[in-house]
Amino acid sequence: MELADQLELSAFQSQILEALATGNDFAAIADLLCRKAEALSDGAICTIVRIENGLIRPVSAPSLPAAYAEALDGAAIGPEAGSCGTAAYLGEPVLSADIDNDPKWQPYLGLAQPYGLKACWSSPIKARDGRTIATFAFYFRKKRDATEIERELVKRSVHLCAIALEHIQINSRNEFLAFRDQLTGLGNRRSFDTVFHDPEFSKRPFGLLLVDIDNLKIVNDSLGHWAGDTLISVVASRIDELSAPDRVFRLGGDEFAVLCRACHDDEGLRKAALKLIDGVSQPITALGSTITPSVTIGGVLSGCDGAAPEQLRQHADVALYHGKETNPGGYQRFDPGHKTSIMRRIEESHQLLQALDEDRLTAHFQPVVSLETGRITGVEALARIRATDGRIFSAQDFQLAFADVRNAARLTTRMLDIAVRELRGWLDQGLRIEHLALNLSLADFRTGNLEARVSEAFDRVGLPLHYLQVEVTETVMMDGRVVDPLNRLRARGVRIALDDFGTGFASLTHLLNTPFDIIKIDRSFIEKLLTDPPSAAVVEALIDIARKLRVDIVAEGVETFAQVERLCELGCPFGQGYLFSRPVDADTTAQLLRATLPLVNDGASARAHVGKRRA
Repeated sequence: MELADQLELSAFQSQILEALATGNDFAAIADLLCRKAEALSDGAICTIVRIENGLIRPVSAPSLPAAYAEALDGAAIGPEAGSCGTAAYLGEPVLSADIDNDPKWQPYLGLAQPYGLKACWSSPIKARDGRTIATFAFYFRKKRDATEIERELVKRSVHLCAIALEHIQINSRNEFLAFRDQLTGLGNRRSFDTVFHDPEFSKRPFGLLLVDIDNLKIVNDSLGHWAGDTLISVVASRIDELSAPDRVFRLGGDEFAVLCRACHDDEGLRKAALKLIDGVSQPITALGSTITPSVTIGGVLSGCDGAAPEQLRQHADVALYHGKETNPGGYQRFDPGHKTSIMRRIEESHQLLQALDEDRLTAHFQPVVSLETGRITGVEALARIRATDGRIFSAQDFQLAFADVRNAARLTTRMLDIAVRELRGWLDQGLRIEHLALNLSLADFRTGNLEARVSEAFDRVGLPLHYLQVEVTETVMMDGRVVDPLNRLRARGVRIALDDFGTGFASLTHLLNTPFDIIKIDRSFIEKLLTDPPSAAVVEALIDIARKLRVDIVAEGVETFAQVERLCELGCPFGQGYLFSRPVDADTTAQLLRATLPLVNDGASARAHVGKRRA
């Protein structure tokens, strides 16, 4: 080959590599390559086709009419499929020096002859794993073989095409990783941000739904992360299918975003959300266990308060958070008032943490009294926070702060230390007290070290755990993670009380399926005991159930002697409420314990003792 030809081939190769380096797509590179190769050949016609699932997909044929590529598109490769189809099938070059008489071309003569194509040389283009992914072909309008320079052109073109396809495949993979979630295949947070912040997207009204999978952590903790990934994948697939043609994105973890182009009002957005909630709830099986998916959704419409995209996203976040707190498994539309609630929670959390840091947490105690004798049998420890100006606040004033697991767990640990020290002091003074009750929230069980924290607090003062009574509400009991820790505590002598009983869900079911030793009747029933027959019937039934189950029962919210008399008639052994004492500090509690006289056997004496304490 002459030097001039070699220089031209080198220049040709450099031009193609430069086009590849500048980021052109494969169609543009293929078109450039074909045109440059044709210019260097002796009248050859160049074509490049891709092979997808065994079918021919034309990429470039600049010197042939579009009708040729259209007719070839979708043709199957095979051992007798012209030059390109056969080369792709065999994985080796195929030369048809006489198309008119070549058996491989007989089914395609009607395609080649109208364009005067007499010969064809097709070469496979392969990926690194050996698969044929494309073919490069020279057509000739004469029955002839390729020239030396054409052979070199084919060799270099095949190599350049392989490089280009591999480069584009790598770029496509990188783009997928950059903009797609690997687990679900949905667009990721970066993809969402690109679309959401595009001015063109927001020219028309739309709705934004943020979808959060409920209880994913429970699935991960109980069944393992494989089951959790299965749950995420299935929910993602269902949301994507139910939302089509809207765009769905996985923002991370268990949260998804749906951009609803057709939602122009609140009702449309609500219907879209409820469709998702219903649609994802069909049970799935993972590792032999059945999981029923549930999602909570927060939604907002574009144009809300003239909000910019990032504000819209924040509004949807607020709605979702409010929904998780107040209506898990449901839909919550954004309301500006939700922001006030969030800010209040943040402020309460800050104040609580500051009080803990500055040792401004203290405990007040409310007695539990034997209704038969008037004797104090135990006390319930209640958290109090001393403000910097000396005012005292109850934990109820900081209720929103306990949504943070760290806040709740830290407060409980501190309350344990304070209350157990006071209990040790009362016992050392010879005061008679049977138990110390402490309220636990769901957050206390999520830390995973509840038993250790309780044990350490009692070990420090040298007291056995049978002095402790743990009080949990039915809402806490509904979480399956609390049963095992409670059983372990019971095995060590701790008594378990169902607090505020009768106000939660499936109350009677809890009596059968949860570990407990005491029922505390909610104050709302005691308040109406003497005036509302249904409430009276509930109280009477609960007392009878407790007796038959051989567990203790305590009436909360007792405020009158008439209530005491009726409770005694029904057989309720214990009461707690303002009639006996409001929550008071440790010194006042010690005074109440000292005032308890020896056992008495008549209700009149008991009432007299109660009257003395109240005085």
